[in-house]
Amino acid sequence: MLIVEDDPELAGLLRDGLREHRIDPTVATTFAAGQARAQAGDYDVIILDVRLPGGTGFDLCAQLRRNAVDTPVLMLTALDAVDDRVRGLTAGADDYLTKPFAFRELVARLQALARRRALAVTPAILRVADLEMDVGARVVRRAGRPIALTAKEFALLELLLRHSGQVVDRGAITAHIWDDNHDPFANVLEVLVRRLRSKIDDGFEPKLIVTVRGAGYRIEGTAGKAGRALP
Repeated sequence: MLIVEDDPELAGLLRDGLREHRIDPTVATTFAAGQARAQAGDYDVIILDVRLPGGTGFDLCAQLRRNAVDTPVLMLTALDAVDDRVRGLTAGADDYLTKPFAFRELVARLQALARRRALAVTPAILRVADLEMDVGARVVRRAGRPIALTAKEFALLELLLRHSGQVVDRGAITAHIWDDNHDPFANVLEVLVRRLRSKIDDGFEPKLIVTVRGAGYRIEGTAGKAGRALP
């Protein structure tokens, strides 16, 4: 995570708050420093203030896009007019949050941007053991046998495969498949997992979907590259 913010108090609050969420950000305080760090580093998301020494966040975002930096950008600014929001999005920003803001909303927006980036950079063919998913063709096979999945079953399996070997918590699953307002403790998730397990595990060895009590679910086996962990 990269924070480009010239106000030292706000930059410190952002840095400390994100660290509490196990995110360790880098801070830049000027246009030039932000540009250099954004182009040199591989960040999940860039938090970009509009008013910076040496230029504007609008211009910096546009410059990064011209230089083929495709890292998601969240504009964070006191400018709340519609024209300002439109200008930021037109410059290439992916999201726009005005000050003052609720920190939990900022974190939720950053996590959503990071999830979309992780999905965009991971491979189109995902494999674990003898299970294979062609994301583009929306085809799933196990031991060469085609498996028909519903849209939500496919989304759940794709999420688990992209984080193969890692525990994906209930909140992340429900936010990915439904929305952030869905109750992660509702038993609809267990029903969905049970349906998916019956299709990809019943009649096959080894069993791939693992329930981690009190945490979430994991798919494990001999896996191909599965992308980045959720923040």
